[in-house]
Amino acid sequence: MAYSAALGETDGRYYDTTAPQGVLAHPLFPVCYEWPLAQPLRSLPGLQPLYPRLLHAQHDLALHRPLRAGDVLQVAGRILAVQQRRPGAFVVFRFEARDASGAPVSTTDFGALYRGVRVDEPQGEGMAEPPAHGGPLADLGSIRVAATAAHTYSECARIWNPIHTDIAYARAAGLPGLILHGTATLALSVSRVLRALEADAAKVRRVRCRFAGMVPMPATLTVHGARSGKEEEVFFETRNERGEPVITRGSISL
Repeated sequence: MAYSAALGETDGRYYDTTAPQGVLAHPLFPVCYEWPLAQPLRSLPGLQPLYPRLLHAQHDLALHRPLRAGDVLQVAGRILAVQQRRPGAFVVFRFEARDASGAPVSTTDFGALYRGVRVDEPQGEGMAEPPAHGGPLADLGSIRVAATAAHTYSECARIWNPIHTDIAYARAAGLPGLILHGTATLALSVSRVLRALEADAAKVRRVRCRFAGMVPMPATLTVHGARSGKEEEVFFETRNERGEPVITRGSISL
């Protein structure tokens, strides 16, 4: 409920504790239970000194079934690949959640870019690019990002990274100032797409995107999207006030 509130969700299903299946989880909610595992992975000896250079570059979330209140999940994480990209080292973290019976619940490939870092020995196959939509995208509406959005999101999602909330730390890391979490930008975009196209959040089965730019705060973003030839696939892109993309190759599978 707190996660949905941080996103400004008004759909009553996100807060209805009387519903037979319990409160509806936002499609991006898995980032909350993945975070406690992300921390020790990012703190491995080779990665810990590079932490201030990390930016969220790509995301691929698969929901194998809807999340349900009362679920007890076991989450496993590992480094899937390390590749060289022009801006730096691209590291893919995979998080897999299973329920008490061992059945898969969610799988996330989290692509992290360590700016300015060189890779000596690339390993793994990297991460598949999200699909591109060749047709026109319609304006689906705007998102107003408050100056305090990152602080609210940090506490409600329980995802703490000082580049989002500590301006001195952010500047020391080479950033111009505080930036919004990539997962927050993605979650807000997904919410806008679902509302605009009247798609059911409970039916989301996969979310993919590539992050193309940082979001300072405050900001006003616009989301552009369209359904594919098949009704169960939606493509979207999120842009800043200057029309520059901050999310590209966004897709939602229903």
